[in-house]
Amino acid sequence: MRVKGFTMTAYELCQRHVVTVRRHEELTTAAWIMRERNVGCLVVVEAAGAIGGERPIGLLTDRDIVTTVIARNLDPHSVLVADVMRRHPVTVWANASIEDTLQRMRGSGARRVPVVDDRGRLVGIIAVDDIFEHLAQRQAPPPTPLRREARTKMGSDPI
Repeated sequence: MRVKGFTMTAYELCQRHVVTVRRHEELTTAAWIMRERNVGCLVVVEAAGAIGGERPIGLLTDRDIVTTVIARNLDPHSVLVADVMRRHPVTVWANASIEDTLQRMRGSGARRVPVVDDRGRLVGIIAVDDIFEHLAQRQAPPPTPLRREARTKMGSDPI
């Protein structure tokens, strides 16, 4: 997004405190984390190896839990995050513009995407709601029409 001569990036707008979980965790643990941290989505991560940090390998939403486990009457204690998570999440580079980020989200139907650095390590998460809120704050307020009384005082005929 062009704002007064510079491009806002995904990293500048993303939430940097990402709530994560590992694929080998029980689903009940993931649900507990969601409740305790008041989030509807966890990024499933694994160690990024020698470079350090973590890389996203999946996403798990509260909706995934409901549609995959609860609706099928499965025992959540016998299900792992890996059994339910959406693998290979769409990600965006930290230096991606907001326009590119929104276009990538739209193209994949994703409402939330992990933001990664140039080595693929997780640095944040961005939601379509974050982008819309940002755009709404940047919009100029709509013009206010003159009220009938003001026009009448100025000599105009009332409408």
